[in-house]
Amino acid sequence: MQIGLIGGIGPAATDFYYRRLIARFAQEGVPLELTIVHADTPTLLGNLAAGGAAAQVAIYMKLTKRLVAAGAECVVVTSIAGHFCIEAFKAVSPLPVVDLVDAVGQAIAQRGLKRIGILGTKAAMQTQLYGGVPSAELVAPESAALDEVHQAYIAMASAGVVTPAQRAVFDTASRALLDKAGCEAIMLGGTDLALVYNEQDSVFPLVDCAGIHADAIARFALA
Repeated sequence: MQIGLIGGIGPAATDFYYRRLIARFAQEGVPLELTIVHADTPTLLGNLAAGGAAAQVAIYMKLTKRLVAAGAECVVVTSIAGHFCIEAFKAVSPLPVVDLVDAVGQAIAQRGLKRIGILGTKAAMQTQLYGGVPSAELVAPESAALDEVHQAYIAMASAGVVTPAQRAVFDTASRALLDKAGCEAIMLGGTDLALVYNEQDSVFPLVDCAGIHADAIARFALA
């Protein structure tokens, strides 16, 4: 099956998905068939801030038609922020959509986690990953820390690199969620947080949304 990725939102997340899929297919000994189209990060963030779901879906539809023409058999949005309109997109997409929110909800239920701190955009944090994790409580950073995490995340995702100051914001928020809010793990509720944390060397438990999503894409395509 040829996978169609809507990438670019942000560039580091696209690179993460690409490398993870290459590794998964290599493990299975199956050639990876993949086409990537580019969406614009500032446009997505503007539509997210304005509640412009219809405008973002129109962009996804235009890009998905390119993927159809290239032979893709499924489509993936490589951005958690980009999932703010995923239900509307799924309703009209000409290709099956491998949904990150669904995949993460299933993974959390399987792990039995009940209280999880979340980092990412303000929309992802305040809506508890768009309400897609019914089996657990997602806890956002409090007050000023929420805004600091949002701003640090947006700057990092747009640039495709993380600065020491941004990393400190995420570390401080994570420690507060674990030590003060009683969370069992930290959810990487923004795909570009792969620049900051990974499951191999993290000092605290993670829910790696991008990793979960990439593995779900591989399972879907290999099936």
